[in-house]
Amino acid sequence: MTDQVIIIGAGGHARVAADIVRAMGLGLRGFLDDQEPARLSSINLLGRVSDLPRFQEGHVFICAIGSYAARKAIMQHQVTWLSAIHPSAVVAPDVRIGEGTLVAANAVINPGSEIGRGCIINTAATVDHDCHLGDYVHLSPGAHLAGTVRVGEGAWLGVGAVVSNNLSICAHSVIGAGAAVVRDITKAGTYVGVPARLMEERGK
Repeated sequence: MTDQVIIIGAGGHARVAADIVRAMGLGLRGFLDDQEPARLSSINLLGRVSDLPRFQEGHVFICAIGSYAARKAIMQHQVTWLSAIHPSAVVAPDVRIGEGTLVAANAVINPGSEIGRGCIINTAATVDHDCHLGDYVHLSPGAHLAGTVRVGEGAWLGVGAVVSNNLSICAHSVIGAGAAVVRDITKAGTYVGVPARLMEERGK
């Protein structure tokens, strides 16, 4: 691929994305972000997010924004979204990865799994065999899915969260850091603890 990469966002996650781009041997053109340029003096800020359409020709894009809603909204732009996979990640040959998904260093995605568009599989997160992740799912660093897990659109698993095999997590759920999911999550909300329970239920 000879097209240069433009990253949407300029925070910490964007710097991780930039490292992946460089590790892949691709050219990094710069960043688009709505923060004040004075706060971003150390990077090549090309403009605001709204400037994205004028850079469309000759570039591919990564949306490096953690927020599900923001990432989904930005990725409605009809541009070429790069699926960026760090060379140290282990991805089985039959895995299907949607456009605009980012797979960070030392992540593992095992055979038979399917990853939607705009997902984040962060540092050292693992997805075992035959999992299905909907669009815009975010696995934080060190999150682990056992085999045959289904995760709905926009769900977010915190650092070190684990999900036992053959379970489902419904769309827009948040699984807190270090939580252990041992039963299906069928109601959207924030789940914490071991075993993971809906926060409003933990005091009962």
